[in-house]
Amino acid sequence: MNPDPGIETLVNELRTWLDTFPGPEPAMVGIHTGGAWIAERLHARLGLSLPLGTLDISFYRDDFTRKGLHPLVRPSHLPFEVENRHILLVDDVLYTGRTIRAAMNELFDYGRPASIRLVVLAERNDRELPIQPDFCALHYNLTPEQQIKLSGPDPLRLELLAP
Repeated sequence: MNPDPGIETLVNELRTWLDTFPGPEPAMVGIHTGGAWIAERLHARLGLSLPLGTLDISFYRDDFTRKGLHPLVRPSHLPFEVENRHILLVDDVLYTGRTIRAAMNELFDYGRPASIRLVVLAERNDRELPIQPDFCALHYNLTPEQQIKLSGPDPLRLELLAP
């Protein structure tokens, strides 16, 4: 797949939205790992003034007891108040919706955001939870055996993996 997987599309969509957003500038939060890589690029290109936040949702996953702890657990870093703040939550691929649910649970542990807008590089079919992106560059209709994987951070590369 493309080595520049839709970042420009997201920048354009977000810039248009930010130009008409009536509230204070939202904070951007990337979900480790791929979402943080994408958020870093978007944050820099958009010139957002609030520092970039990151979440590691490892302890918030609903499959934690089945999968175990990922070997690279990182601390979450939210260098701003979440309470009453508008949040742009960034992830790489939206599939079942469970990662986003876990990320929202963690965000609410820091406070009650005014709103959360979901930004994803790519989405695919077969959602398990009623979660949809507000901003999405790429849309895929895949079979259950196919997967999408983002590698990076430099360069970012989106790959379609088939058995």
